[in-house]
Amino acid sequence: KNCFQSADNRIASRTLKQSLRTMEYKEDVQNEKAYQKQGAVFIAAKRTLPEKAKRGRGMRYYKNVGLGFKTPKSAKEGIYVDKKCPFTGNVSIRGRILKGLVVSAGKMKNSCVIRRDYLHYVSKYRRYEKRHKNMTVHISPCFVGVKEGDVLTVGQCRPLSKTIRFNTLEHEPSVNTSLNVKKMFRMF
Repeated sequence: KNCFQSADNRIASRTLKQSLRTMEYKEDVQNEKAYQKQGAVFIAAKRTLPEKAKRGRGMRYYKNVGLGFKTPKSAKEGIYVDKKCPFTGNVSIRGRILKGLVVSAGKMKNSCVIRRDYLHYVSKYRRYEKRHKNMTVHISPCFVGVKEGDVLTVGQCRPLSKTIRFNTLEHEPSVNTSLNVKKMFRMF
């Protein structure tokens, strides 16, 4: 009788392990010196329950940033770890929401330069002159394929580095790639 009970226990534990493996913690390829993990997720197998797998949530932390911006599907289902991401990290969006044209992308890791064009009124001549400001913004890994000419919607957050104070919330790919982006004047 004891032999059958121990065999049944082994089978039950094996099926439990298999069900836990299906909702196993997925993580990005570890390519940094420090171990990359999401702070809000407990990885140890003791705490993972099969009921969580039935709910379909899995072991991925993500949040809604609010202000009418949807959390991208790649942030919900992705395997990247970025503590500066507004959807999966510890960054809150508050303050200004701006739009800008991507001037330089792919040269810095997880960041790019956007250009914001505006008109400045000169009272002496009663006319407007064109001006622009460049700003560096953080791009979360959930926005794949950001290139020059795309339009980014960015939100203000806490300082992420020496020059970065804005985080990408939306990405609109450019339709016409033949234009010279650096000298183009485009207001939003």
